[in-house]
Amino acid sequence: MKYKLIALDVDGTLLNDDHELTPGTMETIRAIADQGAEFVLCTGRAPISSLPFMHRIGLEGYVITHNGAVTVDVRTEEAVHEFALDRQVLEPYMEYCRKHKVHFDINTTFTVYVEGASRLSQEVLDIYSKFFVVPQDLPAWADLREPIVKLTVSGEIEQLDRVFAEWSEWRQELNMLRSGDFFIDLMHKDASKGAALQKLAEKRGIPAENVMAIGNYYNDLTMLTFAGLGVAMDNSPQEVKAAADAVTESNNEEGVKLALEKYCLGITREMGE
Repeated sequence: MKYKLIALDVDGTLLNDDHELTPGTMETIRAIADQGAEFVLCTGRAPISSLPFMHRIGLEGYVITHNGAVTVDVRTEEAVHEFALDRQVLEPYMEYCRKHKVHFDINTTFTVYVEGASRLSQEVLDIYSKFFVVPQDLPAWADLREPIVKLTVSGEIEQLDRVFAEWSEWRQELNMLRSGDFFIDLMHKDASKGAALQKLAEKRGIPAENVMAIGNYYNDLTMLTFAGLGVAMDNSPQEVKAAADAVTESNNEEGVKLALEKYCLGITREMGE
């Protein structure tokens, strides 16, 4: 099999819009893994939100989480690499969010912190629960011992469009990206899915031409362009499709399954079939 390392985005790619992983997709992944290919989830989610899918499919190896800021060993559930942030660099962004009433959370590798988490509405808690997350109250910096790997803001599309535009005019000391219509992530300037995937491929002794990546959004661009074969979902923005080598069906039409069948198993179906 040509592709020895296969990176899969999760939301909008591996999962359908109901956050479900279909049995057919799981079967296909297992069949390819049984032939020796290594799968890695490459996601903006935290480890707690992504490891369950690896366990459910029955895969070991690694997950690249927080959009490349942290790589975790599936078997031991320990971080093998982290891009830690300078806390002081985050202060102006946090002050902006407070002033403009933009929701934000602070992420360490395994915990999500929110100011006033105990006062969050049930609606907000329900959104976090979709990602298996129970946010904790953000302590004072002096009491937070874990490295910070990501600051995430969330809200309506129009609000985040405005935030992204304004922050884009600031001095860029961080990697700022849209990880979904409703999310903006701030990470270490060297952290990205592509950089983390490249490091993992090098660690595994796998050249880029033997790496396949499937994704659907702007935060997937770096891994799609690093991989020997980058596949965009049909539900991707046009810029993501243009950067990819190929386009598969949407996440609601088992696009991952169809791409894996075509490029790894030699089973070809027409789009829309």
